[in-house]
Amino acid sequence: MCEEMEQFSVLGFPVNLSDDYSQWLISRVNQKMGSHVVTLNAEMVIQADSNPDLGNIIKNAELVVPDGSGVVLYLRLSGKKQKRCPGIELAELLLGQAAELGDLCPVLFYGGAPGVAEKAAENMIASKQDLKNLKLVAAQHGFLSQEEQVAFLETIKEKQPKLILVGLGVPRQELWIAQHRYLAPESIWIGVGGSFDIWAGIKSRAPGWLANNHLEWLYRLYQEPWRWRRMMALPQFALRSFGELGLNSLQRFQFKG
Repeated sequence: MCEEMEQFSVLGFPVNLSDDYSQWLISRVNQKMGSHVVTLNAEMVIQADSNPDLGNIIKNAELVVPDGSGVVLYLRLSGKKQKRCPGIELAELLLGQAAELGDLCPVLFYGGAPGVAEKAAENMIASKQDLKNLKLVAAQHGFLSQEEQVAFLETIKEKQPKLILVGLGVPRQELWIAQHRYLAPESIWIGVGGSFDIWAGIKSRAPGWLANNHLEWLYRLYQEPWRWRRMMALPQFALRSFGELGLNSLQRFQFKG
């Protein structure tokens, strides 16, 4: 049976604490237990405060991982030594484990611009030896007509993929998963944001020195300057965190990644 994970509240939203999220999820697949995975960051926390539907989805998800540096900072200030779990890295681990299971864990990609999900899947399978046995049942872009959407949902229902990666951006991907997960109730559903763009070679991840210093958000802003308004959520999150936890918590804080 899956072991119960410790859960901690970050500004009113749950975060699960673990050293191995992927193994826990695969255990649930083996036990035919579905999971909605939320990759929580500061921007999503602030959005959820003003979007009750998103907030309820986060609170009811089977697994919430600390994707963003702000969330990890909050945990560290609270005395929790939890490492960051970027959603793209969790998705890659899950793909590797799905490939090991082969036909027992078929995979579906959904989201991105036309051609992106297909290219992402093609690149991943071609570039990673451990994904050669991955059973991909569909790779579908996220710009479907109503008629195409109906046909796509029927594909999910028919194929019953056990790992469903949804790259529609926040909060659209979380809302879409919550609305449609009944179609494959034994599956892992995870919102992967812009991961398909990265796997497809359209965008790149931040250089290691930026990631190691928790500045990936700055690199993303450089790539997508139109996001500057959304990035205003970061100082809001920081101010609320320090207000809730108190500045004295800084005395025991050591941010070592």
